[in-house]
Amino acid sequence: MGGGSKWIKAKMALGLKLNTCLYVPRTIEDAPPPPLPPPSARRFSDAISLSPTPPRNSDYGLVQMPTTPTPSSSGLLLPRHSSNSSKKTCAICLGSMKPGHGHAIFTAECSHTFHFHCITSNVKHGKQSCPICRVKWKEIPCQSPATNKSQGRVRINNVSWPQNDAWTSVTRLLPPPRVDVNRHISSVFHAMEPGVFDDDELISDQSTVTDKTSSCNDLTVGRSTGMVEVKTYPEVSAVPKSASHSNFTALIHLKAPVTYGLQHSGICEGGLPLPSQTCRAPVDLVTLLDVSGSMAGTKLALLKRAMGFVIQNLGPSDRLSVIAFSSIARRLFPLRKMTDNGKLEALQAVNSLSASGGTNIAESLRKAAKVMTERKWKNPVSSIILFSDGQDTYTFRRPNDGNTCTSNPSLVPVSMHLNDASSLHIPVHVFGFGADHDAVSMHSVSETSGGTFSFIEAENVIQDAFAQCIGGLLSVVVQELHVEVECINPVLHLSSIKSGSYKNSLALDKRKGIIEVGDLYAEEERDFLVTIDIPIDGSSDEMSLLKVRCIYKDPVSKILVTLNAANDIKIQRPIVTGPVVVSMEVDRQRNRLQSARAMEEARVAAEHGDLASAVSVLENSRRKLSETESARAGDRLCVLLDAELREMQERMANLRVYETSGRAYVLSGLSSHSWQRATARGDSTHSMSQAYLTPSMVDMVNQSQTMLFGNPSPRSPTRPTRSFAAQPQPK
Repeated sequence: MGGGSKWIKAKMALGLKLNTCLYVPRTIEDAPPPPLPPPSARRFSDAISLSPTPPRNSDYGLVQMPTTPTPSSSGLLLPRHSSNSSKKTCAICLGSMKPGHGHAIFTAECSHTFHFHCITSNVKHGKQSCPICRVKWKEIPCQSPATNKSQGRVRINNVSWPQNDAWTSVTRLLPPPRVDVNRHISSVFHAMEPGVFDDDELISDQSTVTDKTSSCNDLTVGRSTGMVEVKTYPEVSAVPKSASHSNFTALIHLKAPVTYGLQHSGICEGGLPLPSQTCRAPVDLVTLLDVSGSMAGTKLALLKRAMGFVIQNLGPSDRLSVIAFSSIARRLFPLRKMTDNGKLEALQAVNSLSASGGTNIAESLRKAAKVMTERKWKNPVSSIILFSDGQDTYTFRRPNDGNTCTSNPSLVPVSMHLNDASSLHIPVHVFGFGADHDAVSMHSVSETSGGTFSFIEAENVIQDAFAQCIGGLLSVVVQELHVEVECINPVLHLSSIKSGSYKNSLALDKRKGIIEVGDLYAEEERDFLVTIDIPIDGSSDEMSLLKVRCIYKDPVSKILVTLNAANDIKIQRPIVTGPVVVSMEVDRQRNRLQSARAMEEARVAAEHGDLASAVSVLENSRRKLSETESARAGDRLCVLLDAELREMQERMANLRVYETSGRAYVLSGLSSHSWQRATARGDSTHSMSQAYLTPSMVDMVNQSQTMLFGNPSPRSPTRPTRSFAAQPQPK
């Protein structure tokens, strides 16, 4: 009797309907191969299941894994591919697998078969389990330079071996830790919640690195490479002795360091090193997932897949707790370390979700605050992710007056307010999905807590948006950063500090100012403009204006770092000067702030129904931008700002367009510029705010786009855009 038939009989013995989702392995005899899906739907193939193979349990039999129907109103379907089809088609690229067609074929120990070049692309990203059944492999395929058989290369399915087979090898892995099958997984998800959330899993002090995303506390490898880079630029290099200069602008530019990479000691049989590991600060992450009735169908299925990506990319020292909310909010499990066992339970918890009921965002935030407040242990980095496609139907909302910062403060518990002295200071990164979510309230939640607001317009980029976010969270290299600015010359006083949403303060005598920056991701940049009034001064040929100092904590070593800028900000005071040349660095940052002000002004006009004025404001901003020195020089940031302003004009074409997408798009842009941090925007990664992308974000998004298929996505790879055009772009 075929293996699939045995599974079907087991299901019938348990009294289950044959169409319930139990991840039954099928054989060639069970059913004919399904037709190939259209190219537009192939990215969403169920070739990679969200959950691993369900464990057997001697006491409970097979653990049932409920799933979500896949059809949606958008017409997007999630085709299924079982093992019988994988014998004839590759479950990754859906191409034909026939001997002699010029492609090496890899058959895993779980009997699933793939094109060799497809599966090695998955392995390159650290995936060491079957994309179909999630079984951990003892042998993994990898590409290596040409070798001969005596050097240890293992051939696979050599009957269909291509002519250029010099790039194939297999590496044997140590067996993974055994899952505790005596623990009934579903009991974790449905048990009554305790009164106090102090049941978080103990944080280990181990410094052993076990996978490519592991955290590490070893000071010899846990430090970032170098320190925060501080550069300063005066608006102009010289002011005549006989002249004064009001609102003279100086730029403070910061760039976070890069984290060390730690290589495996293991080497592939072909001679190449196994994937590298990054030593970083471990994360406590709480995700709030909307499972209201409007999420039924494809939306929930793709949310589960996106959460699967997040879970798989967390390391064993990272801890995760998931809160699902509809009419009520329910904590699925406490903060648990994402070891193999932890990931298994987390994946199964997420996959068990179903959609029904209303939307209670406020309760989910209160429960997240409770998790973070009452935990016994704390990882160095803490964050909350909120995803919703609707409006809070359980909280009184005042009419929208256009002020997004105060329209709905009641959604966020006081303990999470960024400016509260006793606040948790844990950012909530909010993802508003679709045309029906409350963008004003969602933006307010992010601003109040110090997080970002992202607008996901299309279902197919949910995972990419999550990937971009965790790409940053898993690369925090600087914490509690404060920037101190102090006047050097006794006649000078600070006029203003332009720091966006970052809190700043001036001393009573206005000779010193502080900017509270907080956390920085690896290679993340920040730019702040400081203004002073320069008086007439004929006493010297040079004037020292400002000195800058940074104080921050290394999240891994916990060492407090004090860093003075290499050079003070100075200007020359000649008797006469030649033509005034404005600093390009200062000019482009002025353009950024001017564009952000125009976006906010246009949004306020649009909220009052005056779309014509809103479009006019944006058009005038584009005109002013085009006349600046940096824009005329083709500065990349200016190009992006112009494209963004133009996109906002189009989304304010009429009231319907503005209410369905324009409002959310503008608010996401304002969030990005106010925090100088990338947010997801619109219906594809091309619409994301690329001006603030970091290499770690880019890598994670590219991994998301290629994880389902061995070949790269047809979309162009996402790349970060630097604030300074002279700097080389990452490759």
